[in-house]
Amino acid sequence: MRLHRATLSATAAIIVSALGVAAYHYIPEDTPTPVSGKASVVQEAARAATAQPVPTPATPRATVQSRPEFPAQLPGLGPRTSAHVPDDTRQVLLVTGAGKNSASSKAVLWQRVDGGWRPGMVWAAHNGYKGWTDEHYAGDLHSPIGVFGLTDAGGRLGDPGGKLPYHQSGAFSVSGSGFEGEPLSGAFDYVIAINYNRQPGTSPMDGTHPMGANRGGGIWIHVDHGGPTHACVSLSRTHMKQLLRALDPADHPVVVMGDAASLAR
Repeated sequence: MRLHRATLSATAAIIVSALGVAAYHYIPEDTPTPVSGKASVVQEAARAATAQPVPTPATPRATVQSRPEFPAQLPGLGPRTSAHVPDDTRQVLLVTGAGKNSASSKAVLWQRVDGGWRPGMVWAAHNGYKGWTDEHYAGDLHSPIGVFGLTDAGGRLGDPGGKLPYHQSGAFSVSGSGFEGEPLSGAFDYVIAINYNRQPGTSPMDGTHPMGANRGGGIWIHVDHGGPTHACVSLSRTHMKQLLRALDPADHPVVVMGDAASLAR
């Protein structure tokens, strides 16, 4: 008995299944028979690769951190005040009073870097009991407004590790109470002389007054005692030590001090 071709194909399928072949690919009679099963698989893989290309993973871009931009001019200073800051100065302690008649102020140490000014932390400060003046006289209880050099330091205690010339002496002592009844003891443990009516390059205790004794003197940055000063600027003990360690004679440091309105001129 003769079997038809379709019957032979089905019979072949049964035989292949019985032999344990994993898959059977039915090829219609009118489809050309491939050379081999392996070639068919290769062709199918090639067609799939052409239809759906595998994307190449993108190379991650490196994160570039932009350099911070610092102001070219010290904030809050007007042209008149800025003109008094020496060209070679790279450190400025900016002490800004809360008001013309206020004894409260804030201090920020600015450092010149890359053509701009980088600010430090903001420190609470005190100044003269009656605020600020453009023309200071002895005993007027005002702090002088202006730009003054910071060249000499000292105190009752030893140098905490600063770079300014430092004069340690027991003569840096004070007793009694401040304007609000606070004890003054320890206020001169650390001091930095403000070059107002004094001879730079000498101990803060030096009594030379180039403008005359009536214009006051002995105006320092010293340890805060919790209240207004006679004319000095005061910072906390911790901030005084930080300031002493930060100031560098090579940077020609100055203090710019006064109420905000006056400094903006």
